[in-house]
Amino acid sequence: MTQSTASFELAQVNIARLKAPLDSPQLKDFVDALDPVNAVADAADGFVWRLQSDSGNATDVPVLGDHWLIINLTVWQDIDALTAFMYRGRHRELLARRRDWFERMEEAMTTLWWVPAGHRPTVAEAESRLLHLREHGPTPHAFSLRTSFPPGAVDDSDPSGPDVLVP
Repeated sequence: MTQSTASFELAQVNIARLKAPLDSPQLKDFVDALDPVNAVADAADGFVWRLQSDSGNATDVPVLGDHWLIINLTVWQDIDALTAFMYRGRHRELLARRRDWFERMEEAMTTLWWVPAGHRPTVAEAESRLLHLREHGPTPHAFSLRTSFPPGAVDDSDPSGPDVLVP
C-alpha cells in the first residue's frame, strides 16, 4: 500500500431486505452460512473490522428503522481486499443465491467510503452514507464498486461541507 492510502481504510455497508423471517425454513441456508462466512472474512487478507452484536453477526442490529432490513458493515484495507473476499469461495456461493433470501431492490443497498485508519463507522454513519449515495449518486463521500474514488478525495456534493480527511 502506498503512503497516501495507508492512512485510510475502506468502509463498506450492505443492507438487504429479507424475504422471510430469519428463523424461517426459507432462510435456513443463509443463517447456517453466517458464522462460516464471517470466519472466512475475519481471516481474509485486508480485513480490518466488522460490526457485530452479541450474536456474533449483525442480523439483529436495526437499520433505517425497518425490521426487515439486515446490515453488513465492515472495514477493509482497500477495494482490492474487499473484492477479493466478495467474489471468491463461500461468499461468492452465497452471493449467487441472494435472490432466494432477499428482495430485489431498485435503490442502492451498498455503499463504500474511505475512513481514517482506525475509525470504526457507526450504523448511523453508514445509513447517512447510503442515503447520500441514493440522493447524489457516486461521490467521494459515498460511492460504489462500479464508480469509486481514491482515498482522501474531496467531496463538494455534501451540503454539510466537503469531506476532508487528513492523513
